[in-house]
Amino acid sequence: MKDALYHQAILELARQARADARLAAPQASVTLDNPLCGDRITLDLSLAEGKVSEVGHRVRGCLLCQAAAAVIASRAPGETPQALRTFARDLADALAGRTDLAGGSWSELAAFAPVRPHKSRHDCVLLPFQALTQALDEIDSDPG
Repeated sequence: MKDALYHQAILELARQARADARLAAPQASVTLDNPLCGDRITLDLSLAEGKVSEVGHRVRGCLLCQAAAAVIASRAPGETPQALRTFARDLADALAGRTDLAGGSWSELAAFAPVRPHKSRHDCVLLPFQALTQALDEIDSDPG
């Protein structure tokens, strides 16, 4: 199982995640834990002109969680909240087998295809996307 899940693309993405850092003054900051495996992510987010302007994060978790956070950090800037919510939902649907992971504008998500048969690892990949969605919700609900 390890070899199938932690292939070269996942290792490269996880390596990118280790270079990221927290934002100094984010509009939203969300910390989530996966109690089953011990993953923890803190995701910081700022928007400008209706699009994500900055993403920061700190991941203490497995390579799958790190890789998913790296995809968000590299691809979310410039995206609208609506598009990001769609990406998060599409990834969850793809891991559950309801849609395909190949194609789309976030081609890096195809790296998570080997996770599909390992339901216990879906939350590792989805945790950063859940943090992203909650951060977007936090910004949406901010009256300021």
